Amino acid sequence: MKRSLLTIATSAALLASSFTASAADKLTLQLKWVTQVQFAGYYVALDKGFYKDEGIDLTIKPGGPDIAPAQVLAGGGADIIVDWLPSALATREKGLPMVNISQIYNKSGMMLTCLKSSGIETPADFKGKTLGVWFFGNEYPFLSWMSKLGYPTTGGKDGVTVLKQGFNVDPIFQGQADCVSTMTYNEYGQIMDGGLTPKELTLFKYEDEGVATLEDGLYVMEEDLADPKKVESYAKFLKATVEGWEWAAANPEEAAMIVLENDDTGAQTEHHQIRMMTEVSKLITGGDKGIGYLDPVAFDRTVDILLGSDSAPVITKKPVGAYSQVVFDKMKTLK
Repeated sequence: MKRSLLTIATSAALLASSFTASAADKLTLQLKWVTQVQFAGYYVALDKGFYKDEGIDLTIKPGGPDIAPAQVLAGGGADIIVDWLPSALATREKGLPMVNISQIYNKSGMMLTCLKSSGIETPADFKGKTLGVWFFGNEYPFLSWMSKLGYPTTGGKDGVTVLKQGFNVDPIFQGQADCVSTMTYNEYGQIMDGGLTPKELTLFKYEDEGVATLEDGLYVMEEDLADPKKVESYAKFLKATVEGWEWAAANPEEAAMIVLENDDTGAQTEHHQIRMMTEVSKLITGGDKGIGYLDPVAFDRTVDILLGSDSAPVITKKPVGAYSQVVFDKMKTLK
């Protein structure tokens, strides 16, 4: 009888353990770009078991030039996506009710990197020059900036010629552009690796020019925020994510190695990823409320920049309900 009771007790314990394991909330995160340190916090949280500790079974999907995170979200291929606010607002205005639940990057890493030999020292020198610009939603801050400066983007001596730049810096080496779009944490380093030195370049950071818009944030479908269970699941995900980013910022070399271990393409290098992590850490300071908080003032600044453009409209009206603090606030209540 004792052995039977022991067997029953053991079976019950195993069943309970199995139930606990299967009770983890499954979530899928779609990244905006390929596996690199730009997304280190998510990979660190996964590798270190932070998601598991919060009861989250997370799958991370890398992005790429042919992947639009918003489309993946709309098609049900992801629960959460990483996107930039300008493109997210444009997508929302077109009819997809996606909502920002957390802002990971509270500073912009975007800038124009120009050859000094082109004669460019200030924005007044852009006239008549060819500027490389990323599209697929990344062009919005640039177009707003040119509108602010009063430069048409159709060429001519009083305007600028826009070169549709691939996701590389080749045009500045091939003589196709006087300036190219770069991120402080990525393509600028590629230019250094290509042989150019800081003395040969003039940098225009969007933050310094007053046209910076919010970049990497986390987005979900609006209807999900009406479900308390999903809100709690997202809050657990966010808690682990913030922990991952904090760890990555404090341990840049180790974080870079974790990302490299998850790069199935083998395209990334240790040197570049470590350098990238050092620069990314400068963009995720979080402000007074910590990493993940979307500052309404920064949100309004992005909206004002986009609405202030006289070029092809990014958005045509002030968005309503485009962000929510409910997940961030819920995260703060978790133990």
